Amino acid sequence: MSTRALILIDIQNDYFSGGKWPLHDMDAAAQNAARVLAAARQTGQMVIHLRHEFEGDDAPFFAVGSQGAHIHTSVAPLEGESQVLKHKVNAFIGTDLKALLDNAGIKEITLVGAMSHMCIDAAARASADYGYATTVIHDACATRDQEFEGSHVAATQVQAAYMAALAFAYATVTSTEQYLAG
Repeated sequence: MSTRALILIDIQNDYFSGGKWPLHDMDAAAQNAARVLAAARQTGQMVIHLRHEFEGDDAPFFAVGSQGAHIHTSVAPLEGESQVLKHKVNAFIGTDLKALLDNAGIKEITLVGAMSHMCIDAAARASADYGYATTVIHDACATRDQEFEGSHVAATQVQAAYMAALAFAYATVTSTEQYLAG
């Protein structure tokens, strides 16, 4: 059995056009994530789908029980694939994610999903801190424009900054094409 797991983070309806919190290039990221998912299934890798729900009545998106909180059909889980519900940015906090990985003997983790500057970043850093060899597929991840102290930061710049930081010390950051060719 493979010691590599693919973790799909928050590829949920609210992040797509028409959702409550659409991301820049989410359709393209999801298409790439679906390609990586197909390859993982074909090679027998463990697949884990993470899904976020905000607790409380004031959820900005991913409201409990809403259609927006459902996993997008492009990467829908198959029977037998693990699904983990999370309520925090870091997928390891308050979930059984680490136990699932450790019980399966996982040593390498590949991450795809959203948002690059939040849940992908947190999962990649935690994964590396826990000792997993971590890969982030940058074009299978998405983010959105940000603002800081009156400055607008375009999603492409947010993406580049976060991927550069992860590549520096936490993960191998690669494209879908490079990953699938490797």
